[in-house]
Order: sequence, then C-alpha cells, then structure tokens
Amino acid sequence: MEPIRTFDGKVAALPINDIDTDQIIPARFLKVTDKAGLGEALFSDWRFNSDGSPKPDFVLNQPEHQGSSVLVAGRNFGCGSSREHAPWALVGAGFKAVISTDFADIFRNNALKNGLLPIAVDEETQQQLFSLVAEDPQTQVTVDLEAQTITLPDGRQVTFPIDNFAKHCLLNGVDQLGFLLGLETDISAYEDSHTARTQTTAV
Repeated sequence: MEPIRTFDGKVAALPINDIDTDQIIPARFLKVTDKAGLGEALFSDWRFNSDGSPKPDFVLNQPEHQGSSVLVAGRNFGCGSSREHAPWALVGAGFKAVISTDFADIFRNNALKNGLLPIAVDEETQQQLFSLVAEDPQTQVTVDLEAQTITLPDGRQVTFPIDNFAKHCLLNGVDQLGFLLGLETDISAYEDSHTARTQTTAV
C-alpha cells in the first residue's frame, strides 16, 4: 500500500445516502482474484449505460471531476454486503479518502486495511463540502492523517477519529500482514530467549 500522510485532494461529491457496496462495485465484478482493473468498474451501473457508453450526467464522468482523490458522500456509506472489492475499486479509481457522516462498520474496517481513509465528519462539514463542490468543482481539501485533520478551503480545520493501529498502518503503507512481518526480528529474538517454550523436550 502507498503510505497516506498529508495530501491535497480535489473533492468529488456524491450526495446520496445509503450507498451500498453493490452500488460501489456490482456483484458481477467479484469473480476476480486481484485488484487489477477494479477502478474501471467503480459505480459501474451508475457510470455506464448497458452498451458500455458513459453516462455524461454522472459526477465521475464529468471532465471537471477527473483526478479527484477525495469523495464526499451521504450518510451510511458502504452499507450492505461485506466485500473488500469496494475499497479496492475506490483506490483503483484514484481515491485516497472518503468523507461521510458515518460508515458501515465492515466497509470502514475493509477500507482501513486496504489503503483507503474513511473520514467521519459532522453534518455541517459534510453539507459545506457539498456546497463548495457545487460552486467550484475544483475545490480541494488538505488531509493530514498524522494530525487527524482535514482543512477546508476557508482554512477551517476539522478533526476526525481513527483507530491508532489503523493510523500506524496507513502512515507507514503496510497492511496487517506487513506489520507482523516488520516485527520478524523482534519475534525471532523473543523465541531465541525463550527456547524452553518453543522447543519440545525429547523423550
């Protein structure tokens, strides 16, 4: 995973509540065994017509929103079934963070494990972002994971919560397995100093 520390991101707005994982990445795309190409299938049923042509009125198809790395969405984002493919698709499409008032627990956990930062804010901040993007599609925010803040265009800083372990992993660009592998030297040293526990006694 790429580390997430501090970055400026252009914001795309999707002011829809209860966006579920089947809308983020439809079930027909779940047959794949890796992440390659999933970004192209993000919001597929909303982005494309049945013949594969893009729907010009969908936000992510509009030229002014190309290159967005922050998505601000309605409440209860990522509800529905559990699928890691949802954050995979968002990351594959270039998003580093999703802002909402609240997230489904399974989606939030999957996002944190796969390099996508879910940022929970109050409704006032969410609505301000919706308004800013509607007025100026080039609206950007600054995300500072170390300080756990987002800075709005007017300079206002908003703090957001995050689990300490997930924060450590995102800052260092490692998943849970990578974190454990990083402790290999310490684990070996512990085993060497506790041989009675790690070796069986010959009979």
